[in-house]
This record gives sequence, C-alpha cells and structure tokens, in this order.
Amino acid sequence: MKIGLLGYGKMGQLIEQYAIKKGHEIAWIIDANNRENIAAEDLVSADIAIDFSTPDAALDNISLCFENDLPIVVGTTGWYEQLEEVKATCLEANQSMLYGSNFSIGVNVFFHINRLLAKAISPYKQYDAQVEEIHHIHKLDAPSGTAITIAEGILDAYAEKNEWVNRLEGSGEEVIPAKNELLIESLRLEEVPGTHTVVYSSEVDQIEFKHTAHSRDGFALGAVVAAEWLVGRKGFYQVTEMFDFNN
Repeated sequence: MKIGLLGYGKMGQLIEQYAIKKGHEIAWIIDANNRENIAAEDLVSADIAIDFSTPDAALDNISLCFENDLPIVVGTTGWYEQLEEVKATCLEANQSMLYGSNFSIGVNVFFHINRLLAKAISPYKQYDAQVEEIHHIHKLDAPSGTAITIAEGILDAYAEKNEWVNRLEGSGEEVIPAKNELLIESLRLEEVPGTHTVVYSSEVDQIEFKHTAHSRDGFALGAVVAAEWLVGRKGFYQVTEMFDFNN
C-alpha cells in the first residue's frame, strides 16, 4: 500500500516508521513547508492519505483528498465543529474517510468499557462523574479529542449528565459545572503522551478508570492499521467501527 502523509510532526514521523515496518511505502509527505507546491497529479501516486496535521490544516487536507478521490484517515482533532458538514460532503461525493480522536487499540477498548461502566453506574444517583486528561504542553486543543469521546460515551449512558464543560488548568478561567454538566479537567505537562481518567465519586467511595499512554507508538501503529482497514471501502467511518467488542 502506498501512503501519503499529511503533516510531518512527531506523529507523522512515527506513522512513517510503522508503515515501512509493515511493508508499506510512503508515496509523499505534505506539511506546511511544501503544501503550496503540491499539485493534484502528485496525489494520485498514493492509495490513501493519513492526516496528523493541525486543526487549521485538517479541513483543507480533507477537502484536497475528496477533490482527488483519495481515501483519508484523519487523526487530527480540534475541527469537530464541522464534523456533520464534512460527513455530508463525504457521502454526497462518494468518498472514503475514517476519523477518530485516538487510534490506539488500548484506548478503543477503554472507550468500550467506559460506556459499559457509565451504564452500570447510571441508576445510582449518589455518584458524580468527572473526566480528567493530561497531555504534553505542545497540544493545541483542549479538551483532548480522546477526552471528548470519553465524555460523549458517558453522556450517552449516564442520565444525570447531558453536556460537558471544560476547565484548562492554568488558563485563569473559573469553571464550576452545573449538576447536569460533566466536567472535563485538562492539564498540560511537559512531554506526557496522554493520560485519561474517569472518576465517579460519592460520599462513601470513589471509582477511577484510567488509561495511560507510555508513548505515541500505539497511536501511530493504530493509524496504519486504520489505513489498511479503510482501503477498498467507501463511506464515512469512526475509528470505533474498526473494532467489534461484541464477539
């Protein structure tokens, strides 16, 4: 498989390494340094593109791939306000796209169990829920896309909450969640790849469910696996659709 890389930061470089290890070829690399010089004919040498760029660049990259009939895997977050518009464009143009806040196998298992846990606790009103996320100081968006996916999983099953709010530590903003709001607490520290914790607290006890990434390698490998899965498919997919935890 020939892969085009959109974005060549730390994640893009890791994806390149894992793609080559799995026997794939990197057809081209597009980032801020050369994007203006890329022509449509350059794109056709790839079977699929993987985007780990920036929130500002992701939408343009998605459009570029749709216009050139190139499947795309999008790991960039921070653009989800336009998600429904992108989905509609993808389906109307009969294109192929898979997106996700996190491609790690472990995190996708976490997403699944998170929903089960929320459903199990939902009848017990004495528990209050909260999500905490820690990432490196270079991360451009808060809360993380992974934390939002976790929060959405809780909101779908946990009757006491119907929307999330975010507090970024050190921002100077005071956020006091209402009873119906799920707080996502964000912290930015050094070079932390990503830690996510779901906390359910009551007067008598506390339940914590946590995932800690030791490196970015799981994300990179998962993105290559996602590209392998998407090739040959048409439509608009979430990364969770790659996994079937019911069997």
